[in-house]
Amino acid sequence: MSETPLRADAARNRELLLDSAVRLFAARGPDAPLEDVAAAAGVGVATLYRRFPTREDLLLAVADRKMDAYEQVLRTAQAIADPWTAFASYVENFCAAQAADGRLADILTMVFPAAREFEARRMALYNGYLALVRDAQAAGALRADYSPEDLPVLLMANAGVLRATAETAPGAWKRFVAYMLQAFCASHQREDLPPAPTPRQMMRSMQQVTACHGRSAPDAR
Repeated sequence: MSETPLRADAARNRELLLDSAVRLFAARGPDAPLEDVAAAAGVGVATLYRRFPTREDLLLAVADRKMDAYEQVLRTAQAIADPWTAFASYVENFCAAQAADGRLADILTMVFPAAREFEARRMALYNGYLALVRDAQAAGALRADYSPEDLPVLLMANAGVLRATAETAPGAWKRFVAYMLQAFCASHQREDLPPAPTPRQMMRSMQQVTACHGRSAPDAR
Protein backbone atom coordinates (compact mmCIF):
# COMPACT_ATOMS: atom_id res chain seq x y z
CA MET A 1 0.00 0.00 0.00
CA SER A 2 1.45 3.37 -0.97
CA GLU A 3 1.94 6.11 1.62
CA THR A 4 -0.66 8.86 1.75
CA PRO A 5 0.93 12.12 0.56
CA LEU A 6 1.35 14.75 3.26
CA ARG A 7 -0.86 17.82 3.13
CA ALA A 8 0.93 20.95 1.95
CA ASP A 9 1.23 22.41 5.45
CA ALA A 10 2.39 19.10 6.91
CA ALA A 11 4.97 18.69 4.16
CA ARG A 12 6.17 22.26 4.73
CA ASN A 13 6.52 21.66 8.47
CA ARG A 14 8.46 18.48 7.82
CA GLU A 15 10.95 20.34 5.61
CA LEU A 16 11.27 23.16 8.17
CA LEU A 17 12.01 20.61 10.88
CA LEU A 18 14.58 18.87 8.71
CA ASP A 19 16.27 22.16 7.84
CA SER A 20 16.38 23.02 11.52
CA ALA A 21 17.68 19.59 12.52
CA VAL A 22 20.44 19.70 9.91
CA ARG A 23 21.63 23.09 11.21
CA LEU A 24 21.44 22.24 14.91
CA PHE A 25 22.86 18.74 14.61
CA ALA A 26 25.74 20.07 12.51
CA ALA A 27 26.54 22.69 15.15
CA ARG A 28 25.75 20.80 18.36
CA GLY A 29 25.68 17.13 17.47
CA PRO A 30 22.91 14.54 17.28
CA ASP A 31 22.07 14.93 20.97
CA ALA A 32 20.79 18.51 20.52
CA PRO A 33 17.44 18.86 22.34
CA LEU A 34 14.50 18.17 20.09
CA GLU A 35 12.67 21.08 21.71
CA ASP A 36 15.36 23.36 20.25
CA VAL A 37 14.89 21.77 16.83
CA ALA A 38 11.16 22.52 16.96
CA ALA A 39 11.73 26.08 18.20
CA ALA A 40 14.26 26.82 15.44
CA ALA A 41 11.76 25.51 12.87
CA GLY A 42 9.04 27.77 14.27
CA VAL A 43 6.70 24.91 15.15
CA GLY A 44 5.54 23.30 18.36
CA VAL A 45 7.08 20.20 19.90
CA ALA A 46 3.83 18.32 19.26
CA THR A 47 4.24 18.99 15.54
CA LEU A 48 7.77 17.60 15.64
CA TYR A 49 6.60 14.40 17.30
CA ARG A 50 3.77 13.98 14.79
CA ARG A 51 6.29 14.09 11.95
CA PHE A 52 9.11 12.27 13.80
CA PRO A 53 7.85 10.18 16.73
CA THR A 54 11.37 9.37 17.98
CA ARG A 55 14.83 10.92 17.79
CA GLU A 56 15.89 7.96 15.65
CA ASP A 57 13.17 8.80 13.10
CA LEU A 58 14.54 12.34 12.83
CA LEU A 59 18.14 11.11 12.60
CA LEU A 60 17.16 8.74 9.81
CA ALA A 61 15.45 11.54 7.88
CA VAL A 62 18.49 13.80 8.27
CA ALA A 63 20.80 10.99 7.19
CA ASP A 64 18.55 10.34 4.19
CA ARG A 65 18.98 13.95 3.11
CA LYS A 66 22.75 13.73 3.55
CA MET A 67 22.86 10.52 1.53
CA ASP A 68 21.54 12.55 -1.40
CA ALA A 69 24.66 14.71 -1.20
CA TYR A 70 27.02 11.73 -1.07
CA GLU A 71 25.30 10.14 -4.05
CA GLN A 72 25.90 13.37 -5.96
CA VAL A 73 29.61 13.08 -5.08
CA LEU A 74 29.61 9.67 -6.76
CA ARG A 75 27.76 10.89 -9.85
CA THR A 76 30.24 13.74 -10.24
CA ALA A 77 33.16 11.31 -10.09
CA GLN A 78 31.52 8.88 -12.50
CA ALA A 79 31.22 11.66 -15.10
CA ILE A 80 35.02 12.12 -15.18
CA ALA A 81 36.81 10.14 -17.90
CA ASP A 82 40.29 9.94 -16.38
CA PRO A 83 40.32 7.10 -13.79
CA TRP A 84 42.71 8.77 -11.32
CA THR A 85 40.96 12.13 -11.50
CA ALA A 86 37.63 10.38 -10.97
CA PHE A 87 38.91 8.52 -7.92
CA ALA A 88 40.60 11.62 -6.47
CA SER A 89 37.46 13.66 -7.09
CA TYR A 90 35.39 11.16 -5.14
CA VAL A 91 37.76 11.16 -2.17
CA GLU A 92 38.17 14.96 -2.13
CA ASN A 93 34.47 15.72 -2.51
CA PHE A 94 33.46 13.07 0.03
CA CYS A 95 35.85 14.62 2.55
CA ALA A 96 34.62 18.10 1.63
CA ALA A 97 31.05 16.99 2.31
CA GLN A 98 32.23 15.53 5.61
CA ALA A 99 33.83 18.88 6.48
CA ALA A 100 30.64 20.75 5.58
CA ASP A 101 28.59 18.38 7.72
CA GLY A 102 30.13 19.51 10.99
CA ARG A 103 28.88 17.11 13.63
CA LEU A 104 26.40 15.60 11.18
CA ALA A 105 29.21 13.19 10.40
CA ASP A 106 28.43 11.63 13.80
CA ILE A 107 24.91 10.91 12.59
CA LEU A 108 26.13 9.07 9.52
CA THR A 109 28.40 6.93 11.69
CA MET A 110 25.56 6.27 14.13
CA VAL A 111 22.86 5.49 11.58
CA PHE A 112 24.39 3.72 8.61
CA PRO A 113 25.82 0.59 10.28
CA ALA A 114 22.43 -0.37 11.75
CA ALA A 115 19.70 1.13 9.56
CA ARG A 116 18.30 -1.41 7.12
CA GLU A 117 16.43 1.42 5.38
CA PHE A 118 19.76 2.60 4.00
CA GLU A 119 21.14 -0.76 2.93
CA ALA A 120 20.29 -0.51 -0.78
CA ARG A 121 21.51 3.08 -1.09
CA ARG A 122 24.63 2.39 0.93
CA MET A 123 25.49 -0.66 -1.16
CA ALA A 124 24.92 1.24 -4.42
CA LEU A 125 27.22 4.00 -3.17
CA TYR A 126 29.83 1.47 -2.08
CA ASN A 127 29.67 -0.47 -5.34
CA GLY A 128 30.09 2.76 -7.32
CA TYR A 129 33.14 3.57 -5.20
CA LEU A 130 34.55 0.06 -5.80
CA ALA A 131 34.24 0.61 -9.55
CA LEU A 132 36.24 3.84 -9.26
CA VAL A 133 38.93 1.96 -7.33
CA ARG A 134 39.08 -0.87 -9.90
CA ASP A 135 39.33 1.56 -12.83
CA ALA A 136 42.09 3.61 -11.20
CA GLN A 137 44.06 0.50 -10.32
CA ALA A 138 43.57 -0.99 -13.78
CA ALA A 139 44.95 2.25 -15.24
CA GLY A 140 48.03 1.93 -13.03
CA ALA A 141 47.26 5.25 -11.34
CA LEU A 142 46.12 3.97 -7.94
CA ARG A 143 48.63 1.85 -6.07
CA ALA A 144 47.87 -1.85 -6.37
CA ASP A 145 47.84 -2.41 -2.62
CA TYR A 146 45.20 0.24 -1.98
CA SER A 147 42.26 -1.38 -0.19
CA PRO A 148 38.66 -0.10 -0.36
CA GLU A 149 38.75 -0.18 3.44
CA ASP A 150 41.39 2.56 3.40
CA LEU A 151 38.69 5.15 2.71
CA PRO A 152 36.69 4.54 5.93
CA VAL A 153 39.97 4.77 7.85
CA LEU A 154 40.70 8.08 6.08
CA LEU A 155 37.22 9.38 6.92
CA MET A 156 37.61 8.44 10.59
CA ALA A 157 40.99 10.18 10.71
CA ASN A 158 39.61 13.20 8.87
CA ALA A 159 36.77 13.40 11.39
CA GLY A 160 39.39 13.74 14.11
CA VAL A 161 41.21 16.47 12.17
CA LEU A 162 37.93 18.32 11.65
CA ARG A 163 37.01 18.18 15.33
CA ALA A 164 40.44 19.41 16.42
CA THR A 165 40.78 22.25 13.89
CA ALA A 166 37.20 23.41 13.27
CA GLU A 167 37.64 26.70 15.11
CA THR A 168 41.38 27.31 14.80
CA ALA A 169 42.36 25.99 11.35
CA PRO A 170 39.18 25.03 9.44
CA GLY A 171 41.04 24.28 6.20
CA ALA A 172 43.59 21.89 7.72
CA TRP A 173 41.66 18.86 6.49
CA LYS A 174 42.39 19.80 2.87
CA ARG A 175 46.14 19.42 3.39
CA PHE A 176 45.65 16.13 5.22
CA VAL A 177 43.49 14.71 2.42
CA ALA A 178 45.97 15.94 -0.23
CA TYR A 179 48.76 14.10 1.59
CA MET A 180 46.67 10.93 1.67
CA LEU A 181 45.89 11.14 -2.04
CA GLN A 182 49.62 11.43 -2.74
CA ALA A 183 50.10 8.29 -0.65
CA PHE A 184 47.41 6.49 -2.66
CA CYS A 185 48.90 7.51 -6.02
CA ALA A 186 50.97 4.75 -7.66
CA SER A 187 53.62 7.21 -8.82
CA HIS A 188 54.36 8.12 -5.19
CA GLN A 189 54.54 4.52 -3.94
CA ARG A 190 57.72 3.87 -1.98
CA GLU A 191 57.23 0.73 0.08
CA ASP A 192 54.70 -1.93 0.94
CA LEU A 193 52.01 -1.12 3.46
CA PRO A 194 50.83 -3.14 6.47
CA PRO A 195 47.63 -5.12 5.79
CA ALA A 196 44.39 -3.12 5.51
CA PRO A 197 41.49 -3.81 7.89
CA THR A 198 38.93 -6.25 6.57
CA PRO A 199 35.38 -5.10 5.79
CA ARG A 200 34.17 -7.01 8.87
CA GLN A 201 36.72 -5.26 11.06
CA MET A 202 35.67 -1.87 9.72
CA MET A 203 31.99 -2.61 10.30
CA ARG A 204 32.73 -3.68 13.88
CA SER A 205 34.74 -0.48 14.39
CA MET A 206 31.82 1.64 13.18
CA GLN A 207 29.44 -0.30 15.43
CA GLN A 208 31.76 0.33 18.37
CA VAL A 209 31.64 4.06 17.65
CA THR A 210 27.84 3.79 17.55
CA ALA A 211 27.82 2.01 20.91
CA CYS A 212 30.02 4.70 22.44
CA HIS A 213 27.63 7.39 21.21
CA GLY A 214 24.74 5.48 22.71
CA ARG A 215 26.41 5.21 26.13
CA SER A 216 27.24 8.92 26.23
CA ALA A 217 23.92 10.21 24.88
CA PRO A 218 21.37 11.77 27.24
CA ASP A 219 17.68 10.89 27.28
CA ALA A 220 16.78 10.60 23.57
CA ARG A 221 13.23 11.83 23.88
